[in-house]
Amino acid sequence: MALQRIVFMGTAPFAVPSLEKLAENGYPISAVVTGPDRPRGRGRQMSPTPVKAIAAARDIPVMQPESLRDQAFAGAVRSLEPDLVVIVAFRILPPEVFRIPRLGSINLHASLLPRYRGAAPINRAIMNGDVETGVTTFFLEESVDTGNILLQARTPILPDDDAGSLHDRLADVGAEIVLHTVRLIELGKAVPRPQDPSLASPAPKIFKEDCRVDWHAPAERVRNHIRGLSPSPAAFTTHGGKVLKLYRARIAPGSLPPGTVDVRKDALLVGTADDPLALEDLQQEGKKRMTVGEFLRGYRIFPGDRFE
Repeated sequence: MALQRIVFMGTAPFAVPSLEKLAENGYPISAVVTGPDRPRGRGRQMSPTPVKAIAAARDIPVMQPESLRDQAFAGAVRSLEPDLVVIVAFRILPPEVFRIPRLGSINLHASLLPRYRGAAPINRAIMNGDVETGVTTFFLEESVDTGNILLQARTPILPDDDAGSLHDRLADVGAEIVLHTVRLIELGKAVPRPQDPSLASPAPKIFKEDCRVDWHAPAERVRNHIRGLSPSPAAFTTHGGKVLKLYRARIAPGSLPPGTVDVRKDALLVGTADDPLALEDLQQEGKKRMTVGEFLRGYRIFPGDRFE
């Protein structure tokens, strides 16, 4: 039976390829639900979410509820009589909303569920040193990220990936999986399978203190920590009371005590529990992100200094 009405829910850039993929393939999107306009960027000008910008360009009606538990919002979704709700990079949806569509509500998650249930699966996979991850579509249930799995796709985590590059690749892979999932549901060929809770692992939200670098950890773990938080929210350390954000580093030969700095021509090494790390991209407070060469030309730091 052909799908007549789809409601798409998403806010972040991760959701954009999925919305575009469904629209490009002719699926009838009755409305897009996204977050309210917020002050964004350096000028703090009121700006739409990335998903709203795409919807507006395609003349798709947009809903921007402040509260998803508002009965008026549930009523508005119900009035659309959706066959299916597709959710990508959105807030936690209450049952009275995700149970409205006759065929259910599906979600795209950036991990191979049941691994990395939670808000930060991309960051946590890289921070933990994983060499593979993927995406999963599943039917929404009340407990977060626990519903029956529909489709999955795997992708390697490359040695030079950071959270930004992996995010963009998974968004594109995810869009294809969302499209394929919707097609299977439309054809009545979707075969959901339950998750094995014994294989579940958490991917909790990243808070500021999660971003502080522990220089007493091994170099590979510190490097994974840095790239798993790059470009946002960014790992950080402190030097002389100033915060330095770290975006890219490589393991270098040598030996330095944990947190101790060695400064060479266009090179900044920091000791860990084993090998030093050579920092490659970083940012001091009030400045833009820069290469280590640019940083050293404008920042006073000396061999033997310490990062905390």
